[in-house]
Amino acid sequence: MIVSPPISERSSRCGYLHDRDWRLEYRIAFELSAEEYAGWMLRGWRHFGRTLFRPRCLGCDACRPIRIDVDRFRPDRSQRRARKANESELRLEIAEPVAGPEQLALYHRYHAHQEQIRQWPDRQDESAEDYHESFVDNPFPTEEWRYYLGKNLVGLGYVDPLSIGPSAITFLHDPDHRDRSLGTWNVLALIDQARALGQPHVYLGYYVADCPSMAYKARFRPNQILARDGQWRDFQS
Repeated sequence: MIVSPPISERSSRCGYLHDRDWRLEYRIAFELSAEEYAGWMLRGWRHFGRTLFRPRCLGCDACRPIRIDVDRFRPDRSQRRARKANESELRLEIAEPVAGPEQLALYHRYHAHQEQIRQWPDRQDESAEDYHESFVDNPFPTEEWRYYLGKNLVGLGYVDPLSIGPSAITFLHDPDHRDRSLGTWNVLALIDQARALGQPHVYLGYYVADCPSMAYKARFRPNQILARDGQWRDFQS
């Protein structure tokens, strides 16, 4: 394991709660195995590419790592609808991440939609090199989950396949198919795989109760969050 010393970012406008500021702590992972990263993640760290990060916000701890209890999970009505709508129509391919034209086109379509409805920052100038740095150049092998409707790529998930359970990095979907609840379908697919492999949890990153794009994670029940004392504790059942 070769990881840089911590780098603290100055406070800036929060990407999740726009009426607040956030401050992140970073480290750069030059060499890091999947098992080593799992240890970091269990302590509240996440990664994009080789950048490890965690919130270090003054007076706010709204970002709480969350994980699903695989053995006890039972889908609710909306999750059952998502399964019914997608399981016989979508094709899943799991492959190594690439910064190809399909991936970039879906990324820009997704972000343009999020910019319009949720005031996300403009990412239209993001290049293939930027995309490669965020999703392809990782310190250990990750997976790209590609969801096809016919020949069309409609969903794209990035996943860390860890021994303690899969960890969802991010998910992109085609806005024209948002009625399919593709993000929900991706999480259900992760739960199915973890159950088949006998893994206890699926990790969904940070849960933020007042952020619509992050709050949905708590609907996969039962779940646990990483408490202030550093222990994983039951959250919603």
